[in-house]
Amino acid sequence: MLFVIAVACFTYLYYRLNGAALREGLSLAEYMLKVFAAVNWIPWLLMMTGYCLFYFSIDTLIITRGLNWFIKDIRYTDIMPIRASAYIISIFNEQIGKGAMAYYLNKRDQVPGWEVASLMLFIMFCEIFYLLVWATIGFIIGGQDLPEVFGLIQYIAIGGAVFFILWVFFFRGPLFLNNRIRNLEIFYVFRLAKLKHYGAFFLLRSPLLIAAIFVYSKALGFFGVEMSSMALLPLLPVIFFAATIPTPMRAAAITSWVILFPENEGEMAAFGFLQHNFFILFNAVIGLLFLPRANRELFGHKSK
Repeated sequence: MLFVIAVACFTYLYYRLNGAALREGLSLAEYMLKVFAAVNWIPWLLMMTGYCLFYFSIDTLIITRGLNWFIKDIRYTDIMPIRASAYIISIFNEQIGKGAMAYYLNKRDQVPGWEVASLMLFIMFCEIFYLLVWATIGFIIGGQDLPEVFGLIQYIAIGGAVFFILWVFFFRGPLFLNNRIRNLEIFYVFRLAKLKHYGAFFLLRSPLLIAAIFVYSKALGFFGVEMSSMALLPLLPVIFFAATIPTPMRAAAITSWVILFPENEGEMAAFGFLQHNFFILFNAVIGLLFLPRANRELFGHKSK
């Protein structure tokens, strides 16, 4: 299925970009070189480097707090090499990267693998609803200026709210105490999680979305496309949803930019490609910096 999505995305991108190039009397290669040559590279690189470091700090904090809430007290500085090293694997798949963290914590801190796996599932669950909440906020603020299809957000939000209430009631309510599914090990964290934990996750994660809105808005300007932060607010959570689809080079996210900004095909394809892949690769570089420490801690535990 992912292969089909990737092929569809690359086919669509080729069709749109080649069409834009022909309208300017250029080959596709010449057209894209022209687009890349116009980018204001130095400010973009500096801004994206700061954003990636900020993301790493908040991402590590969220995992640390989750472990402290539900599993075991582990220091923030001791989670940093685990989180950073997992970014290397996340180049290929974010979920596999989370699985690597579970393995690492099991080996280094003797944390049962199923408990960490449950925490990673909780984090992924919260990430979906966090993006949905922000997409809804963006729709409320600027929905009148969005394509008609974005009207679906309000119905998805209502359905998501109902699902969330039922989900929490199932795992925390008094009616299903002996239910086999509720008591599976993989749902361990959901049985412990209270509403305050979901709320805390949203509050801890939200600075990343707020920062991304300003960063992406400014970065668009470096690629020659002007857009205000408020206009980008309802769009970015939807694009981040697309970025979670593990297609090669984040093809689904790149395609989303081109679809949403059809009058700037070349700029948006270049922007989407560089924005999402720089983020992934820079995080992997952070992982490489922490990898020696991670290996020492992991193999040091084995030698005991």
